[in-house]
Amino acid sequence: MTSTNEPVPVGVFLSGGGRSLQNLIDHHKKGMLPGINLRLAISSSSKVRGVQVASKAGIETHVVLKSSHPDPDAYTEAMFGPCRDRGIQLVVMAGFLKHVCIPNDYNNRVINIHPSLLPSFGGAGMYGNRVHQAAVDRGVQFSGCTVHYVDNDYDNGPIILQRCCSVADEDTAESLAARVFQLECEALPTALLKAAAAFKQD
Repeated sequence: MTSTNEPVPVGVFLSGGGRSLQNLIDHHKKGMLPGINLRLAISSSSKVRGVQVASKAGIETHVVLKSSHPDPDAYTEAMFGPCRDRGIQLVVMAGFLKHVCIPNDYNNRVINIHPSLLPSFGGAGMYGNRVHQAAVDRGVQFSGCTVHYVDNDYDNGPIILQRCCSVADEDTAESLAARVFQLECEALPTALLKAAAAFKQD
């Protein structure tokens, strides 16, 4: 538990371009993430732009390859060991595409953002434009994003908040993705603040 007067140290797991991380960085610079310390970023690849986004912001950055840790327990330790070492209290999965088991000491301390209204269009293999294409193909009238606590199942765990938008007949996966990402840009910082407040109260 962190003192109510101290910022909550946050780590970010990512696998891609780092748009969600950049959004958190921008909110932090504007003073819109009070009580949050973006302290650590861990990427599943050294070749993605998210690594540069984190480094440019002065966030300590690590690369952990799942292929180097074929044992699930070893992979969990490789991901969460640096978090423990640096006092990370909350972890944000921001476009993190690997499956990692959550250790007991991080139960209800890892959050994820998913580009649909879970439980719809979630699960293994459902990420990025695959989610939006599935929504368009199904003909849903509403989509959105979900921020939830992470457990050991894909896109599962208690929901923190959701944001919703309409889906037009002429929407493509790309146009829907752009609209949903705008919702994500507000939803993730808001959910992170809620999670931090809940953590401080524990």
